Amino acid sequence: MSKIAFIYPGQGAQAIGMGADFYEKSPLSKAVFDQASEVVSLDLKKLCFEENDLLNKTEYTQVAMVTACLAMTRAVEAMGLHADMTAGLSLGEYCAIAVAGGMCDLDAIRTVRARGIFMEHAAPEGTGAMSAVLGLDAGVIEDVLRDREGVSIANYNCPGQIVITGEAKAVAEAGNALKEAGARRVLPLKVSGPFHSPMMQPAGEELAKVFAGVSMNPLKLPYVANINAEVVTDCGKIEGLLVAQVSGSVRWQQSVETMIREGADTFVEIGPGKTLTGFLRKIDKNVKAYHIGSWEEAVSVCEELKQK
Repeated sequence: MSKIAFIYPGQGAQAIGMGADFYEKSPLSKAVFDQASEVVSLDLKKLCFEENDLLNKTEYTQVAMVTACLAMTRAVEAMGLHADMTAGLSLGEYCAIAVAGGMCDLDAIRTVRARGIFMEHAAPEGTGAMSAVLGLDAGVIEDVLRDREGVSIANYNCPGQIVITGEAKAVAEAGNALKEAGARRVLPLKVSGPFHSPMMQPAGEELAKVFAGVSMNPLKLPYVANINAEVVTDCGKIEGLLVAQVSGSVRWQQSVETMIREGADTFVEIGPGKTLTGFLRKIDKNVKAYHIGSWEEAVSVCEELKQK
């Protein structure tokens, strides 16, 4: 039986104006923005809709992204389109969990606000780095990194695109070794820290304290976790998975493959940019991929999929 998966992008997809048309046209979207702004004591409309220098700063990016994506989703659901399962890349996993029913929207937004602050300040500026490795098999990358200290894989995005992370010197040296091993390109990323590396463990420890005040709810839908690419149906596992995710690898390609095995043949990326849609086409060209980042796209995609 055909299944629809909602998928959510991570940091790097943010864009000025994200969610603005949903705010104007949907009372549900407006409520998400307004209530989230009150809960985290930030003007999220200004942060997301108006030109500013904060949106690309990790401690603001993460809360803005989750708020915008959830605001879009609640409008999409009101149009009659619903997911059978969910997943999200890195911070996008918070959207996936909220839509699956594991956390209320405001708890997801409040928690990811703390996560962004912790990750921003977990490693001193300049001590860590990340690079995208293009055109090299994951197994080869794992072999090159196996005996190297201070560097590991942050993201398995799709075939031919892996992100490495860790101590700045170790990442640079590993990049040179990966070029020698056949990588087409190794591109240093403009990030504020070595995300999804052991250097982020202090952020994970602080995040665990925040979860003490968050209620986890029985899941209404299954979601697939980043850290192990496994289907989650037990809300008791959510906290541990999210804490581990901060300093562990994001297995996005494997997560998509899991969803396909579970019957997902239609993927709807909800949020700014089309990063995950691009990854999806490289992971499996046989599945259908849609993107919703604007009100116009929401109307079009919902009408098309409701007719099937």
